[in-house]
Amino acid sequence: MREVIEDLSTPEQEQAAARSQCYRVLGAAFSYPEGEMSEAIRSGELAQVLEAAVCAVDPGLGAEVEWGALREGGGDDDLAVEFTRLFDVGASGPPCPLNGGLYGGARMKVMEEAVRFYNHFGLHLDEAQRELPDHLQTELEFMHYLAFRETESLACGEDPGPYRRAQRDFVARHPGRFVPLLRERLEKQEPMPYFRELVGLLAGFLERDLRHLMAVTVEASEATFPGPI
Repeated sequence: MREVIEDLSTPEQEQAAARSQCYRVLGAAFSYPEGEMSEAIRSGELAQVLEAAVCAVDPGLGAEVEWGALREGGGDDDLAVEFTRLFDVGASGPPCPLNGGLYGGARMKVMEEAVRFYNHFGLHLDEAQRELPDHLQTELEFMHYLAFRETESLACGEDPGPYRRAQRDFVARHPGRFVPLLRERLEKQEPMPYFRELVGLLAGFLERDLRHLMAVTVEASEATFPGPI
């Protein structure tokens, strides 16, 4: 993961950096909850980092989140067992898969399109780790990367437009499309509070971020192509 750029000088730069950090932390929050990750959830450390990241982007969204639920880890193995039940196993696949291509449409086309996004920016999946292009963590990491590059462009006085348009299109066609469906399926499974609140938080963040990206790309288009005087 890329680190957050320091010494930002404008609110626009700070917003892009905060969004990059938020995607980074949200992606990490969907890791398998064992070892250090499990401890971070139980201690409240992850909830604290998530709250800081979300509130830096949108305090209004932060006020809607039940942060206490993101500190509820249950017994020793409860988080890991629940993660497996929801996202990993099932007679015909998990009830709430984290792969966007499994939510309607042709999965191969969904994965191929995601790969084209990644390759366009010089990124390639790690075959040794068997990363799947439509997995939620992969997609959130890509958004973290694009928002980071947007921040760099702003800090250097360069055009952030290509990174903003890529973020807008990718969210709309990938995580922003399937995460609301993931949330609907999850609610039917009566999940542990941690997973219920985490998926709800992500859905709310993606919805707000897509609105933000649509607004900034429209503003840039209008500034570039002004109407008649």
